[in-house]
Amino acid sequence: MSALNKVILIGNMVEDPEIKQTPSGVAVCNFRIAVKRKYAKEGQQDVDFISIVCWRQAAEYISRYGAKGRNILVCGSLQQRNWTDSDGNKRSTLEVQGDEVSFTDRKPDFTQTETQPTQTSSPAPYTSDINYSEFESDDCPF
Repeated sequence: MSALNKVILIGNMVEDPEIKQTPSGVAVCNFRIAVKRKYAKEGQQDVDFISIVCWRQAAEYISRYGAKGRNILVCGSLQQRNWTDSDGNKRSTLEVQGDEVSFTDRKPDFTQTETQPTQTSSPAPYTSDINYSEFESDDCPF
């Protein structure tokens, strides 16, 4: 029997991404997103904070365009990471290995230093130029 490990999340970045490089020069980016739960308790919306790790081009993309508050789509897999802390205690965490990432909000405008994003105005809502009163109900093929 084969196993399936696929995670798809849409949420808001709760912190600016942190990019580092491995000793061999591979880019790795860590950040967390807030994801609303489907069901609310007593009128309150519960939120989960999920740790995301991206590598290589995805890491560079996130570090360049990501910022606290951006809305993001992450596709990847769930992984458990184990380590021993400085006190000798065994530690463990679950995190999403982000393989595909995309921002779902408008790209912010960057200043010349590209450090502080500023939101652009929202696009105008789509309006159709079609005058539907010209069509008779018998014209509709379905």
